[in-house]
Amino acid sequence: MHTVIVANGELEDHPRLRELWRGADLRIAADGGVGNARAHLALAPHIVIGDLDSLDDTTRAWCAHAEFIQHPRDKDETDFELALDLACARGATEITILGALGGRFDQMLANLLLLVKVASAHIVARIAGADFDAWVAWERAVVHGRIGETVSLIPLTERVEGVATRGLKYPLRDEMLFFGSTRGVSNELVAEQVEISFVRGVLLVVHLLDTSEE
Repeated sequence: MHTVIVANGELEDHPRLRELWRGADLRIAADGGVGNARAHLALAPHIVIGDLDSLDDTTRAWCAHAEFIQHPRDKDETDFELALDLACARGATEITILGALGGRFDQMLANLLLLVKVASAHIVARIAGADFDAWVAWERAVVHGRIGETVSLIPLTERVEGVATRGLKYPLRDEMLFFGSTRGVSNELVAEQVEISFVRGVLLVVHLLDTSEE
């Protein structure tokens, strides 16, 4: 089941994001994310979760048919983490996240690193923007895109061992990437499908999309 979560970060008004939201089997808004849905995505969420302190009366009325799950304001998780946990509990096999970046720097970093938690449960979760996708990979990843687009491989563990790639301009052949190094940043697609494999560690994969013809 493909679940799309909208958070309360910066969200562009873009056809790609509206299509992702529209095509979801389950749409979840993390508290203030429902404002993003109303302003940029046109369709109301199926579920709104969080402490619900960011909803004004007009926005609440707009999504009156949604399921509301309220948590205390004083809690150990952010509204976004609650939304991720709910998606997993409701049977998501794939999660797309909108509006998770921008705004407060600490929350942006926390949102990004929460992808590790979801990936460890063997659920594919990606943060999507108008011109990028970012997701956490364990052992392998496949990138589909246009020749010339950019892919970066960023280690999230002390080292990522045995990295091998196929379809990139600067291939990696059983190599090691280290946390805090830019060795894997700004590679380039030379094929429409890129295959990435590694033996040990966790990688953040960032795919920058060429949207110039859209």
